[in-house]
Amino acid sequence: MSKISLVSNIFLVLLSCNIAFAQKSQLQIARNSVGKLQVAINAKQDAKKQLAILGEGIKATDAAQNDNKTKKWPETWAIKAYLSSYISIIDTDEGNADKYYNFAVQAIDSARKLDKFQANYRLIDAAAFNVNIRKQKKGNTAYANGDFAAAYDLLKEVSDLLPKDTTLAINTALSAQNNQSYDKALVYFKRAKDNGIKNPVVFQNMANIYTSKFEHELAIRTLEEGIKVNPYNVFLTNDYINLLLDNEKYTEAMQVIESTLKVENNNKLLYFLYGYLQQHKSNNSTAELAYNKALGLDENYFDALYQLGIVYINSANEALRSGKSERNQKFISYINRAEIALLQAHEINQNDKATVQLLIEIYTRKNRLDKVQELKGKLEEF
Repeated sequence: MSKISLVSNIFLVLLSCNIAFAQKSQLQIARNSVGKLQVAINAKQDAKKQLAILGEGIKATDAAQNDNKTKKWPETWAIKAYLSSYISIIDTDEGNADKYYNFAVQAIDSARKLDKFQANYRLIDAAAFNVNIRKQKKGNTAYANGDFAAAYDLLKEVSDLLPKDTTLAINTALSAQNNQSYDKALVYFKRAKDNGIKNPVVFQNMANIYTSKFEHELAIRTLEEGIKVNPYNVFLTNDYINLLLDNEKYTEAMQVIESTLKVENNNKLLYFLYGYLQQHKSNNSTAELAYNKALGLDENYFDALYQLGIVYINSANEALRSGKSERNQKFISYINRAEIALLQAHEINQNDKATVQLLIEIYTRKNRLDKVQELKGKLEEF
């Protein structure tokens, strides 16, 4: 009996050793897969060959993680995290890629908890990097599909790990902005700006957010920063001037327009705004010149034609008040010019009520009652 018992015990010991050896050999296969994968990457082998190597390694890590001993080893999870994460970025099957992305996230968490001495940090960091590539792709897809909340959550995580990546910061900010999370958007627009981004859109969006929050001075300073790194950018300059006008900073706006027009003389909006500011100061002759400059660049510029019509009406009224003998001749000349400008404006935008009302005023002065009735009929149609 004792002999049988001894043989039986020896058998059990050998069986235990074989199982342990088998699990260690599975881990070795997994290690080898990592090496083979690096060789395949360096040799620029196609995704199909790389996936075959990865499949072999994943099979081995699955066996190792199911063993009571090797499942407690951080290396088991670090290798699984790395191999799974790599599948998630090269597999063209989105469902499979997502599955291994989830495996990688779980394995990274397990590896970090077990790896108290950080012996496997290289594999864990490489896995985390791959996971972030996948997160970024998922975030971009979510953005393209209009799921801005999901896009923000994913891109935020990647941007927080790669804060120097300005493109990533901008995409994160745009996701938040499209989700109407304006404070969050500002954080990532600022990150992009602080890391040297010069894209005018960043400064425009930041200024728009500040304006929506009634933080007008911050909006103005932001556009000034944008113009500093993008001198005479048309869109930034236009936004800046409009913001100054909205906040009644007319002197500053005039200075910006005048300095810009010295280097850029083909911007119809700048001429229009210059004319508008001159008109605001009752400098009708200067305003007239500015509006005509704008119309020289675009003869169908409705706003310039409309304001030019008002300039001529104001000049006509001044002629009447002058008390000079030639006032009637000047009055008639200005009223005729106003009529021509406003008729052109009306032809461009026949649904603008203000234009029609000014024409009614002109034809009333000219005693053209037929035209007055015709235009009043149009007003009733609006």
